[in-house]
Amino acid sequence: MRFEEKLAAALGLLASTDILRSSYAPPFHRLLWKLGAKAPPPHFQSFTANFVRAGVSFGVLGWFIFWSQSHQGASPYAVFAVALLAGVFCGLGMAAYYRYGARKHRIPLWRDFHPADDARI
Repeated sequence: MRFEEKLAAALGLLASTDILRSSYAPPFHRLLWKLGAKAPPPHFQSFTANFVRAGVSFGVLGWFIFWSQSHQGASPYAVFAVALLAGVFCGLGMAAYYRYGARKHRIPLWRDFHPADDARI
């Protein structure tokens, strides 16, 4: 099965739940899909994959935000530490959120998702 077909089936499954579209198809993922990346929706990813994606994204964004404040006397090490901690906590929170939603709605991991076998679609 092609990725696009599997993605459409996965989005259909997620749409049949009470999960908001902005949660199961966040803007970052929609951008990746438009660019041709084969990234599964976050509810189909593992806790670790979501932790890394969200943690790195937020950590890098946080570093840029906090770096702009470093001219006010903060050391580069303090800026890095705050951005790292922000990335870790945001990554843990987002990964827990997506794993909870996946378990609640019995969403399988991407490798275990076979649309023809799922009667909910």
